[in-house]
Amino acid sequence: MATTNDDLPPSVPGDSIDTPFDSALSERYLVYALSTITARSLPDLRDGLKPVHRRLLWAMRAMRLDPSQGYKKSARVVGDVIGKFHPHGDTAVYDAMVRLAQDFSLRYPLVDGQGNFGNIDGDNAAAYRYTEARLTRVAIDLMQGLDEGTVDFRPTYNGEDEEPEIMPGLFPNLLANGASGIAVGMATNIPPHNAAEVIGAALLLIENQNAELPELLEHVKGPDFPTGGIVVDSPETIAHAYETGRGGFRVRARFSTGKLGDGSWEESGIEKLSGGTWQLVISEIPYGVAKGKLIEQIAQLIADKKLPILEDVRDESAEDLRIVLEPKSRNVDPEVLKDSLFRLTDLESRFALNLNVLDATRTPKVMGLKQLLTEWLQHQIIVLVRRAQHRIAKIDDRLELVAGYIIAFLNLDRIIEIIRTEDEPKPVMIAEFILTDRQAEAILNMRLRSLRRLEEMELKREQADLTAEREELAKLVESPARQKTRLRKDLEKLRDVYGLETLLGARRTTIAEAAPTREIPLDAMIEKEPVTVILSKRGWIRAQRGHVAADQWGEFKFKEGDELLFAAHAQTTDKLLVAASDGRFFTVGADKLPGGRGFGEPLRLMVDIDPDARIVALIPASAEGRLLLASTSGHGFVAQMSEVVAETRKGRNVVNLKPKASLAVVRPVAAGDDSIAAVGENRKLVVFPLAEVPVMARGQGVMLQRYRDGGLSDAVSFAFAEGLSWAMGGDTGRTRTETDLAPWRVARGAAGRMPPTGFPRNNRFD
Repeated sequence: MATTNDDLPPSVPGDSIDTPFDSALSERYLVYALSTITARSLPDLRDGLKPVHRRLLWAMRAMRLDPSQGYKKSARVVGDVIGKFHPHGDTAVYDAMVRLAQDFSLRYPLVDGQGNFGNIDGDNAAAYRYTEARLTRVAIDLMQGLDEGTVDFRPTYNGEDEEPEIMPGLFPNLLANGASGIAVGMATNIPPHNAAEVIGAALLLIENQNAELPELLEHVKGPDFPTGGIVVDSPETIAHAYETGRGGFRVRARFSTGKLGDGSWEESGIEKLSGGTWQLVISEIPYGVAKGKLIEQIAQLIADKKLPILEDVRDESAEDLRIVLEPKSRNVDPEVLKDSLFRLTDLESRFALNLNVLDATRTPKVMGLKQLLTEWLQHQIIVLVRRAQHRIAKIDDRLELVAGYIIAFLNLDRIIEIIRTEDEPKPVMIAEFILTDRQAEAILNMRLRSLRRLEEMELKREQADLTAEREELAKLVESPARQKTRLRKDLEKLRDVYGLETLLGARRTTIAEAAPTREIPLDAMIEKEPVTVILSKRGWIRAQRGHVAADQWGEFKFKEGDELLFAAHAQTTDKLLVAASDGRFFTVGADKLPGGRGFGEPLRLMVDIDPDARIVALIPASAEGRLLLASTSGHGFVAQMSEVVAETRKGRNVVNLKPKASLAVVRPVAAGDDSIAAVGENRKLVVFPLAEVPVMARGQGVMLQRYRDGGLSDAVSFAFAEGLSWAMGGDTGRTRTETDLAPWRVARGAAGRMPPTGFPRNNRFD
């Protein structure tokens, strides 16, 4: 039987609330977002801690894990934290504790860890049952004053204990150790800084609250990362980041072989080896970069041949970080190698600055450096005043008792008589000597050994000292000027502890402006060496080291039935232009060619040359070079070499050919050439100005010479004043030069006339 609405039980008032779904969801999500922002992700500007860190330190303090005491198991610390103060997962608490102990994560670690707490390679810490921990001196300084009424306490989550709302110590933890976190709709990312520099800027603000940002930046030079490195941004970029609270810092690894005698770094990083070879040494890496992953990244570049000038990378780190980079050869430019690594790896990284913190009212806010230091100093003034007021209250309590003791000494016989004769001596003493209840109780609890004349003198001296101290504290509470003076003295003492000359306080990160990494040309990635490129008639290509003289080209060895087609002197950084008879041009890197020990490899495996096309030219390309291109139909033009370089295996179609025509001439045009000589298969020669031939990137060109029969045999550019030269043939290697070219000098496109006596029978100029 189907159920109807009438069969359902009536709703009980108060069981549910009828509300729109979107409204209910938004309200609950807002509660979650606020909880994430204020109780999990953003640090408080007053102590630079998140709740989990604050509870960790508080629990360790309660366990008396001072630097002078022994270590205790991390498992016990984590257990106390999650059991008493922080009802969350043990993994999250232990991870937070591990970070507080890592000297490569925190500039000034708050936890002194014993055991495996992870390393800069990116390895995780051991389980908390294996590690031990205690507090550091920095943590003690951060919590200084917790027992002096400086901050408020609140009940823990179960109401069984109390925890501080904030840490009152004078150590500037927020900027000194930095912070990072992602909340709902907002995030924070604060780099570590040098504590002595931060204190110096704070002292400046105490002296002059109107000090501007440039004055503060004379003290706070920039971030001071625990892993060192070099911040390479300009002063303007750094100033803008600290002014707005948003920005970023470019951090580079340090190439160095160590420190010099004066304490400065040897910045080249070049370590000389035998035989003129060298290697680069990295001594510091950017903050937050895992060394193991960085080395894998560099090794992958080598494997993928994206950095051919680098041969190998080795990790030789022991106590100090040492990554060794071995170049391909000693001819590699070290600066090119460095710039390439900066561009391609995390040896240069960017630390994004986002000074988003909780202020004294627990409100998230992005602050500039001046505002942050100003509000931190205001908090320290409040702590100073509360400490003084707490001390005054303690003095008042003691003075009350001391006054009662003095009355007792002055009336000692009567006090003893009352105690001996009265059943209830306390009311009698209060009435007779006008004592308070606490004074009377203290007198009754006094030991007999205290009834000495010397004790009376000590009490009067103590009373005078306490009275003088109270007067000074009262003046401090009432005088802002005295408060600033006292705070300045306290900060100066703290700066001496963390001074730049101390081992812990010495600056680790260098601030040195550098230009952005340059775009490295591809040829800079290749070691430049001379080679002789050899191409056979069957299309096998190879590169033999060195420039082999032309008179020795006949000694090259080929497969049976094969012989030399082209040979050219080039550098390994050159691009080789290969022209096919169908008018297409292909490009091959000289560094990609096989060595000259064997017969090489087929060129057609490197580029997609049509099987029916012949290779008509092999020429090393140059940026400013020009080529004279002509087809058998007599058409031709001049092309820039840079315009015919092909980026793909399929090449580039450069010369458009008439039916049955083919590309016949591909010759470089020298800088001083001003004329062109063309000879046809009919043995007719013409000479005309080079200026009559257009410069094109692609096309058919113009008619160079007209034929009745046959087509173009050869063409060449030359300097008219120097005459036209051609090879005389044979093995002599001699050439002949004709300087009187007036009979053949005509307009472009003429038929021409028979060449001078002695011109080669093959109608070729070479």
